[in-house]
Amino acid sequence: MFSLKITRMTSHTPNVDPAIESAVTEAVAIGIPSALSDLGDLVRIPGIAWPSFDQTQLERSAERVAALATGTGVFDDVKVLRAAIPGTDEYGQPAVLATRAARGGKPTILLYAHHDVQPPGADELWETPPFEPTVRDGRLYGRGAADDKAGIMAHIASLRAVAEVLGDDLELGVSMFIEGEEEYGSASFAQFLSDNAEALRADAIVVADSGNWDSTTPGLTVSLRGNARFVLKVRTLDHASHSGMFGGAVPDAMMATVRLLATLWDEDGAVAVEGLSETDTPTPEYTEETLRDEAGLLPGTSPIGRDSILSRIWNKPAVTVIGIDATSVASASNTLLPEVTVVLSARVAPGQSGADAYAALEAHLRAHAPFGAELTFSDIDLGDGFLVDTSGWAVGLARQAMADGYGADPVDLGVGGSIPFIADLVREFPAAQILVTGVEDPHARAHSPNESLHLETFRHAIATEALLLTRMNEITR
Repeated sequence: MFSLKITRMTSHTPNVDPAIESAVTEAVAIGIPSALSDLGDLVRIPGIAWPSFDQTQLERSAERVAALATGTGVFDDVKVLRAAIPGTDEYGQPAVLATRAARGGKPTILLYAHHDVQPPGADELWETPPFEPTVRDGRLYGRGAADDKAGIMAHIASLRAVAEVLGDDLELGVSMFIEGEEEYGSASFAQFLSDNAEALRADAIVVADSGNWDSTTPGLTVSLRGNARFVLKVRTLDHASHSGMFGGAVPDAMMATVRLLATLWDEDGAVAVEGLSETDTPTPEYTEETLRDEAGLLPGTSPIGRDSILSRIWNKPAVTVIGIDATSVASASNTLLPEVTVVLSARVAPGQSGADAYAALEAHLRAHAPFGAELTFSDIDLGDGFLVDTSGWAVGLARQAMADGYGADPVDLGVGGSIPFIADLVREFPAAQILVTGVEDPHARAHSPNESLHLETFRHAIATEALLLTRMNEITR
């Protein structure tokens, strides 16, 4: 898939005074109330990149993040910037770029997160208002509380603690890139990297937008699936017809769509599309009981697929119908539908490109179109997966920092979701080691109603990043 070149350091086993690390850990603990207060302020800003939402809220969100970055006292320069969307006359959403040059031959680390959030969905599905942060049962509830405003605050809070303890002895180069459109496809991401390549260039990149094994066990994400999302229109008639007069002789579009979609999976629910690949990597033990608990699987519903559960999620493709346009139940009449439109979202196994996966899906659907149904494909969105080279010095530092910050050994995770822009990072900065971390636990419900952040996980994540920064500050290039 991707081959990462490792930047060699003359010394990559930092020897940090235990008293300094203790002071940093204490500074993290003291700073948690402020970090949670600032996180609550961010959650109150409904910054959603979908055009149908108030775009000025994203500007508010970016300005607030910029103020937080400036307030750390770490950065030499903090800006709110936009980049052009390639192939259009438009610009992307506001992003925050903060930079601090390395001194004394120290390496540079780039900290990434995003300040935009998913739409809240139906308000009635939330137990408390989505943009009113609420603490209950050891969790902070609100849209973006976990994904990914907690990632922003993990960066800010760890920088505060390190700067307080090290002062002028902080020589590590630090850049921070807080994106404003990750949930809406990162349309200007690649252009932003190109426009600001020198400011963003780093020896290690922390992408704080993933999760952990559970609320007490940290995870380092070492593989991500890619994605292939597209709109499919199925047509069988040039106009609607009476189902009584023609039903039984004329295939309606819904019938054709149901028959066509059913060919995407076999009897076990596994993907049955020739040309979609799988990977074969070991996975930790993960029981069906855990799956039921974390996914909310109903008692009478069985899992789908074959082989170990995590191999199905991490190493194999998945295809989901995530949207459909047809006559609503409320407006249903005895009519043969002329066309039906669906949105298909495929998760692509690490090692296969999104483009190759899409080609396989399109070929399959065209080959299996029933009754000569007319198919139209549009709005194609592709992203490649990611495989980490775990041999680098930064990976070792991150694992040790997680073990110390959480008090538990980390688990190397595969993730069934996708972060397609990581492929852009790999292409633009091939020498950088990429560390995919996060503050979410399996019950965070990111993208869903009642999204939440486990507060102890948040505290441990900040301690982990603060220790990582402190130890990187002792490395000489």
